[in-house]
Amino acid sequence: MPIVEGKDAEFEGVLQVAKLMCVAARTAPKAKGVDNIVTAIVYGDDLERLASEMEKLAEELGYKFFIRDADNVRKSQVVVLIGLRDAKPIGLNCGACGFDCKKMEELKKEGKCYMAPICAMQLLNLGIALGSAVKVAADHNVDNRMMFSVGVAARRLKMIDADIVIGIPLAAAGKNPYFDRPPLEKYLEKVKRG
Repeated sequence: MPIVEGKDAEFEGVLQVAKLMCVAARTAPKAKGVDNIVTAIVYGDDLERLASEMEKLAEELGYKFFIRDADNVRKSQVVVLIGLRDAKPIGLNCGACGFDCKKMEELKKEGKCYMAPICAMQLLNLGIALGSAVKVAADHNVDNRMMFSVGVAARRLKMIDADIVIGIPLAAAGKNPYFDRPPLEKYLEKVKRG
């Protein structure tokens, strides 16, 4: 009878949970039924590619926390990406984005990290999809954390085609690597010391 090592079983379990997270994001409720949620799963050698891009972006954008988050990606088995593709205004003219829907669409352009502006209702849809996905991870005891930094790097690397992306690193670890982290300043000092 074959034996599956714990590490292999944990990876396969985390990968299966990542797939279920994509299902949860897809089926999450959306304003006016507009479904433009997109998902992708990153693992293997692409995790290092993603972490390296995050370190480059830390320098380019001046966001030092990207360095710490890159370390978290390296400690992950899988990363789930969830974003919005072609996030047009849904036509409510609610003004939450600061414009009416027509003006917002006219102003849309590539911003520092994402396409902007983005319809507030579309962002709520993304938030609901993200919440549904991380609930699946939590229900299966998989360590996770939503990260802006991961989404920016994944989008830059074209790992997913979306206007805005949030990344969710996943790990099955004896200690959650995403929340028990040193404050950024102490982390950066530690990195400098080697």
